[in-house]
Amino acid sequence: MAKHGRKYQQAARLVDQAKAYQPREAIELVQEVSYAKFDESIELHLCLGLDPRHAEQQVRGVVLLPNGLGKRKRILVFTQGEAVRVAEEAGADYVGSEELIKRIEEGWLDFDMAIGTPDIMGKVGKLGKILGRRGLMPNPKLGTVVATPDLPRVIDEAHKGRVEFKLDRTGNIHLPLGKASFEGDKLLENLVAVIEAIVRAKPSGAKGQYIKSATLTSSMGPGIKLNLKSTLSLSAS
Repeated sequence: MAKHGRKYQQAARLVDQAKAYQPREAIELVQEVSYAKFDESIELHLCLGLDPRHAEQQVRGVVLLPNGLGKRKRILVFTQGEAVRVAEEAGADYVGSEELIKRIEEGWLDFDMAIGTPDIMGKVGKLGKILGRRGLMPNPKLGTVVATPDLPRVIDEAHKGRVEFKLDRTGNIHLPLGKASFEGDKLLENLVAVIEAIVRAKPSGAKGQYIKSATLTSSMGPGIKLNLKSTLSLSAS
């Protein structure tokens, strides 16, 4: 098993692994221990008391981060006819139908989010195996299969910080909160929005403790355990 480098070890020494930090304190610390030369992403990792093998215990949804992610998403829209113009004017990076489907079948995946209009989804469906495992398949439950009049709103939300979340096979959820260069208050506001969304998404089939632990980390840095009671109380405000 590979050992962490010197810079990581130096950063890790600043984190008390036995302590559960208050949210604001954890944000300040995760910024402090962000040591990479690039602007690291700040991420939230949640361990949920759910069994992902059961359909009634699935968690999936969308949250709009009030302060965005600090980067511009590359948005692809599967559509045709008049909706092509609507999507292009709304700021989509790639717009089309059969030609985009063919490029993806050939291995092209140079985009961060895919949206589709209902009239084209019959053709897009064959990309399920390619896009599905990467979390890129348009899905009506996540609001990424939309009618033409809704395209500008969804594209705008994506540029502002629309983030999808889903319980993985190990019972965890991982979400980006922004960049290490963000002001602490902005990261805290994004954290509040995420916690509120996860709490709202609690499935009716959930039993026992819903959220078991929460950890903040940067792209390259060590994990920082959050005080769970204080973190969950963010959703009560």
